[in-house]
Amino acid sequence: MDLRDSECAQFVDAHWGKLVQRVKMVMPIVDELRSGGMLKWEPYCKIRAADTDQDKMRELYEVLHSGGNKVKSAFFLQLVKQEPFLLGDLGVTGNHTHFEKTNTPVSTEISPVILKYKKKICSEYQYVTEYNSLPGEYVLLSERYTQPLILQTYRDQVERQQELCSSGERFQQGLNSRNSHESSYLNSLFDPDDHRISPSAIILQGNSGNGKTLTVQKIMLDWASGDIYKERFDIVFHLKCKEINCILGEKSLVEILSNSCSLSSDQISEILQHSPEKVLFMIDGFDELRLTEDIDHMSLNTDPVQRAPPQVTLCALLKGRILPESFLLVTTRSTATDTLSNLLKAPQRFSEIMGFSEMGVEEYFQKFFQNEELFRKAYEYVQANETLITACSIPVICWIICTTIKERFEVGAYVTSGLETTTSIYTDFVSTLLEHHCQGSSQSVPSLLRSLGQLAERGMLEQQVMFDEETVNEMVSDPAGNPFLCKFLFKRRIHQETMFSFMHRSFQEFFTALYYVLLEDEESQRKVGELLSKDLDEDRPMLYPPHFAAVVQFAFGLLNKDVKRTLRKRHGLVVHSNAQTHLKNWILKELLNDYPLGKRTLFWLHCLYELHEADFVKEVMEACKMINPSDGLLRRIDCWALLYCCQCAHGMNELYITDAGLTCKMLSMVLPALPKFKNLTFELADLSDSFLIELMSALVRGQTLNSLSLDPNRFNTDCWSCSVHSLKLSLSEEMCSICIGTSYEDPAPTSLTLTLTLPRSELIRIDWTNIQILRQRDLDALMHFLCSFSELKKLEMETSKEMTKNFPVWILQIIQKLPSETEILVHADYLLEEAIKVFQRSNTRPDCTVEVQGYICNKQSQKCTQIYEWHQQCNQKVTIHLNSQGFSMKNERKPLF
Repeated sequence: MDLRDSECAQFVDAHWGKLVQRVKMVMPIVDELRSGGMLKWEPYCKIRAADTDQDKMRELYEVLHSGGNKVKSAFFLQLVKQEPFLLGDLGVTGNHTHFEKTNTPVSTEISPVILKYKKKICSEYQYVTEYNSLPGEYVLLSERYTQPLILQTYRDQVERQQELCSSGERFQQGLNSRNSHESSYLNSLFDPDDHRISPSAIILQGNSGNGKTLTVQKIMLDWASGDIYKERFDIVFHLKCKEINCILGEKSLVEILSNSCSLSSDQISEILQHSPEKVLFMIDGFDELRLTEDIDHMSLNTDPVQRAPPQVTLCALLKGRILPESFLLVTTRSTATDTLSNLLKAPQRFSEIMGFSEMGVEEYFQKFFQNEELFRKAYEYVQANETLITACSIPVICWIICTTIKERFEVGAYVTSGLETTTSIYTDFVSTLLEHHCQGSSQSVPSLLRSLGQLAERGMLEQQVMFDEETVNEMVSDPAGNPFLCKFLFKRRIHQETMFSFMHRSFQEFFTALYYVLLEDEESQRKVGELLSKDLDEDRPMLYPPHFAAVVQFAFGLLNKDVKRTLRKRHGLVVHSNAQTHLKNWILKELLNDYPLGKRTLFWLHCLYELHEADFVKEVMEACKMINPSDGLLRRIDCWALLYCCQCAHGMNELYITDAGLTCKMLSMVLPALPKFKNLTFELADLSDSFLIELMSALVRGQTLNSLSLDPNRFNTDCWSCSVHSLKLSLSEEMCSICIGTSYEDPAPTSLTLTLTLPRSELIRIDWTNIQILRQRDLDALMHFLCSFSELKKLEMETSKEMTKNFPVWILQIIQKLPSETEILVHADYLLEEAIKVFQRSNTRPDCTVEVQGYICNKQSQKCTQIYEWHQQCNQKVTIHLNSQGFSMKNERKPLF
C-alpha cells in the first residue's frame, strides 16, 4: 500500500471522529512523531498532560491540522504500525497492515462465555498487590503500570559491556538510542517482521524485577477491555509456572487451565475446539518451572484432555504438540532462555524487557506521586544521583525509591532530609529479591550471598563485568536459579558461548562490599584492610573514582544502623563491629595525614554520606581545616553529599571550590550550609544577578562568614555577570561589604562596591568610583538586587562617572520600585546639564527626598581631564534637592587654588 501524503491526509480527516474514540496507542504515536521531528516540545507536553486518550487525540489534531499533509501522513504511518486492526476495521488493507480476519465467527453459544470471562479478567486484573501491601490493600494497575522498553534484538558482547559499565546520562543515552527505532509496544509483539513472517511464539526475557509479570497482567487486562488483540485472539489464558509447580498428580491442559481461571473444563474444551488459531497462552515465569532432567525423553501429549504430569503437559503445549495452531507468549529470566528456546515451537521471536527508559522512569514517578510538586521534587533528587537514576531502569528499584520518598513526604520531611542512602536502596532491592524470587533455592541466604560476593570480588580484582560459564559454576551453585545473575549467549565463530554478569556493575560493587563486611570478624577486618590499602596505594592513579571507590562507599553504607538492622532482622546477617571500627579509623587517618587538598575530598564525603551517622560525620567535618571538593567536575549528587555532611557540623573554617565546574544551581543546593563556614572561596562557571541576590540573602542571614571570594570563569551575555570578574565579600557583626569587579576583557581594573548594614539592610552604600562603563542592563540587574531588600530606607551612592540623563532616570525608578525608600544621597564628580534637566522636570513621593552633589559640567558627554578645562568648564559645585514639592539647586563657586 503506497499512498501519497495527500491520500493519507484525506483518510485521517475523513475518519477523525472514529480515530478520536478508538485510538489507544496515543502516546507511542506521539513519541514517534516527536522523535521524527514532527512535533515540538510545547505541544508534546500539552498532549501528554491531557487526561484521557480522547483528549490527547483532540490536542494532537491541532498539531496535525497546522502541520499539513506531511504531518498527517506521518501520523497515518504510525497508525499503520501501532493500530493495524483499527485500520483494518476502517477498510485499509495492504502491506502496511499486518493482520488477518477470520471468516469463522465465534459461535453464539461460546460468545457469552467469553464475554463473562473477559469481565472476570477485568475485575481481577485491574488491581496490583505490591510487595508491602497489607491484607486488602491494592493499587490500580492503570495508575501504576508504565510500559518498559522492549527490544526485539540481541546485543553483542561489546554493547552488553558498555551497558553494564555505563551509568547516569551515558546509560540513559544508550537506552534512548534504541528507544526510537528498535523498541516494541505490547500491541505489536506478534506483528510480522521485515520478511512478513508472524511468530507463533514469543520469548519475553527480562531480569528479576524488570516487570515481566506486570506486563503479562497488563496484556491480559487490555485484551479483556478490548484495547489490544481484539480481532487477533478470541481468548487469552494466563498460566503461572509457580502455580503449576504446586499441582499434584497428572493433569490435562484443559484441567490446568480450568484450575487457573473461572471457566469450566467443558467450556474450555469447546473454545479450544472451535478456534485454536485464535487462542493465546501467556506462560509467566518459565525459569521457575521445575523440569525433570528426562523431560526430552518423555512421550508428550497431543490432546488437550490427555493427562500427564503438569510439567509434561506444559512442555507439550510449548513444543506445539498440543494445539499447534495456537499462539504463545512466555516470560523468563535470561538464565533459562536457551532451555526455553529449545522447547518452544517455531517460528519464534525473541524480545527482551530492558526496564524503563529515561522517559519511562519519569512517567513512573509521575504516576506514583500523582502530584506535580511532589513528583518534581522526588524525580529531580533521584535524577541527580547517577547510581540511583541508573538503577531506576529496574522497575522494582523505581518502586522502592518512590515508596521510600513518599514515606518522607507523608511525615512532612523534605525529600533530602535523612533520605535513605544509595546503599539502603540496594539493600532493600536485594532483600525483596531474596524474599520473593528465591523461594525455590536450595541455598541458604548467607551461602548464596557469600558465593555471589566471591564472584563479585573476583570480577573487581580482574576488572571484568562478564564471566564465563565455567568460572560461575565453580563459585555459584545453581546460577540458573539465581535472581541476581544474568545469562547471555554470544556467537563465537561457529559456536555459541555462554557468559554471565550481574545486573549492572554497581550490583557487583555492592555484593563485593557486602561480602567483606559479612565475613567472620578476623577475616572481615583483613579483607577491609586489604581493600583500603589497595585504594590508598600511592603508585595507583588517584583519579576519582579509584578502582575500588564504589566498593568502599558501599562498605560505609552497610555500616549504617538502619541497613544493619534490615540485614539482621530480615535475613539474620550480622555486620561485625571490627569492620566498622576499621573503616572509621581509616577515614580519620586520611584527614590527619593531611592529604593534598581536593585529591580525595569528594570520595570521603560520599563515604560519610553513605554512613549517615551524624555524630561521626560531625567529628570528621569539624576536624577539617579546609573542605575542598575539587577532585574533578562536580555533580549534583556531590552537592547533596556536601550539604548533608556540612549540616551535621556546628561550625567549620573554610570551603574552597575551584576548577570544579561549579554552577549557580549547584551552589544554591548547598546554600543552607554555607553560613556555617567562616571563609568561602568559589570559582563559578556562571554568575547571574538573581543568584547573587539569593547567595547574599543566605550569607547575610547567617552572619558567621568572615570572607567570601567568588570568581566566575565563564560569562552569560544576557545577565549582569557579563561585566563581573570577581566578587569579594567581608562580613562583620555590623556591616557587609561586597566588591564586584569587571571582566577580563576590560583593560582597566574597575570595581563596584556595595556596603549593607545588618541584619535588615536599611542602608546600602554603592561606590562605583572605579567603574569605567556601566550599561543599562547592568543597571537593571542592580535594580533587581536592590529590590530584594524590603527594609531598605536609605541609599548612598558615590561615583566619579559623568552623570548623564540616564542616571537620574535610574534614581527615579528606584524611588518608584522601592516604596520603603525615604532618602537617597548621591555624590558625583560631574553633573551634565542634560542630567540636571531631568531632575528639574521631576518630583518624588511625599515621604522620599533625593540629594545630589557634584560639579556642573557644560561639556556634553565628555569627561574633563585637563586641569585648565576643569577650571573653565566644571568649576561650579551644586547641591540638588528633589522631593514631592519639586526641584531646587544651590550653586557654590569653587575657589581657585
